[in-house]
Amino acid sequence: MKTHAKHKQCGILLQLLQQKYRSPELESQLEEPWLRDYKDNKFFLIYGLLYHREKHTSALTIIDRDHISLILQECHGCPYMGHMSENRTKERAASTAWWPKWEQELSEYINTCERFQKPKRKHGKKYRLLQHIEEPKHPWETINMDWVTGLVPGGKENFNSC
Repeated sequence: MKTHAKHKQCGILLQLLQQKYRSPELESQLEEPWLRDYKDNKFFLIYGLLYHREKHTSALTIIDRDHISLILQECHGCPYMGHMSENRTKERAASTAWWPKWEQELSEYINTCERFQKPKRKHGKKYRLLQHIEEPKHPWETINMDWVTGLVPGGKENFNSC
């Protein structure tokens, strides 16, 4: 609560939520997206903590940059969760915390995550178009083979692809 009170928009929001009656003077000091979400009744207090409601999910409102960085790291790149897709990371973050422009920040964080981007880069030879093979006139005139390599050895005999 002390951290929220230091942040101007959170401080105003806390005052509004703690009052019994609406205060147009205080409301006029709120900026977007705080004002819109306040008017839509998306903010509420529980035991002095400010929460943000979105559909069927409620998340703690955070504004401290250190806490936001920690949430980004935990929701996307923590060792026991792996580097999840953007959608799965957003689902996880949405149920954990809320801050203004969180979706935009989360997308930027994921798009600059080197470990997440690395598997997406193309490696090896460039792909070519398939070559047309003329239909043979006689049996065994043309023989084609597809080579599959690099498979993990398996089975009783420990066979691999070759």
